Amino acid sequence: MLKGKSQAATTRVAAVAVQKGKLDVKVSASGSIQSVTNTDVTADTSKVVDEVLVSANEDVTAGQKLVTFTDGSDPITAPADGTITSVGVKAADHLTPGKVVAHLTNYKQLQTVIQVDELDIPKVQVGQTVSIKASSYPDEAFTGKVTAVAKEGTVSNGVSTFDVTIGIDDAKSLKVGMTAEASILTESKDNALYVPVAAVRTQGNEKVVLVQASSSDGSGTAVQRKVVKTGIHNEDYVEITEGLTEGEQVQLPAVVATTGNNTRQGMRQGGMSGFGGGSGFGGGFGGSGRTGGTGTRGGQ
Repeated sequence: MLKGKSQAATTRVAAVAVQKGKLDVKVSASGSIQSVTNTDVTADTSKVVDEVLVSANEDVTAGQKLVTFTDGSDPITAPADGTITSVGVKAADHLTPGKVVAHLTNYKQLQTVIQVDELDIPKVQVGQTVSIKASSYPDEAFTGKVTAVAKEGTVSNGVSTFDVTIGIDDAKSLKVGMTAEASILTESKDNALYVPVAAVRTQGNEKVVLVQASSSDGSGTAVQRKVVKTGIHNEDYVEITEGLTEGEQVQLPAVVATTGNNTRQGMRQGGMSGFGGGSGFGGGFGGSGRTGGTGTRGGQ
């Protein structure tokens, strides 16, 4: 008959202080760097080319003449600043409406388009500030603003996402085609009281925490259940608008560690004493859980 191996179990209950500072809520997703202007320049009538005034890889400014015609009519001009990446006509060519005469790309005004989950898209608005990190330049920080939010989503595998366009303030060394991670600041609050999401548990219609304090006789630590009201939150922290004060010690979920003779360890989250039922720790908080509703604690 085989006997089970002996195990030693220990339960550790951690506590953290209620903090006060800046709390940021962000929505994050990845995308690729694109040019704001990336367009074909086309003819709008049937004419004969007299002269092509530009060549490939030449920089132009908005309104600059690109192609003139033998009849002396208005020339084709550049619709925006940028670089002529290709030229598709030559002198004496007969043009028809829609004929591409050149391609224009602006490598100095860049943007990125990210896909935001349908659960996070209600938080995103044009004009919100964005922090951007590029894979090619991990030590550089870039900034931008939301310039457009798609009115229609795209469904894939039962998940709907929406394109969000972000204009980059100063592209510096960024190049078209590079990958980037964008974090949109959707909410921010200064001097907020906050605790880790894991410290808050939902019981019925109430949010509750366990607060540690010295026992009345000073012999140990007493635990008090407190009902709190919450405000903004991200994946890590939740604002406490009522029920706690800065510096109070709140309990996190208990961790039970077991170690057997074979040195294998197991850990699980246990419940806090004093709680019956409820939906669990951190219930109702966090991002979308799909494409990156995230947040950060700001500087203090």
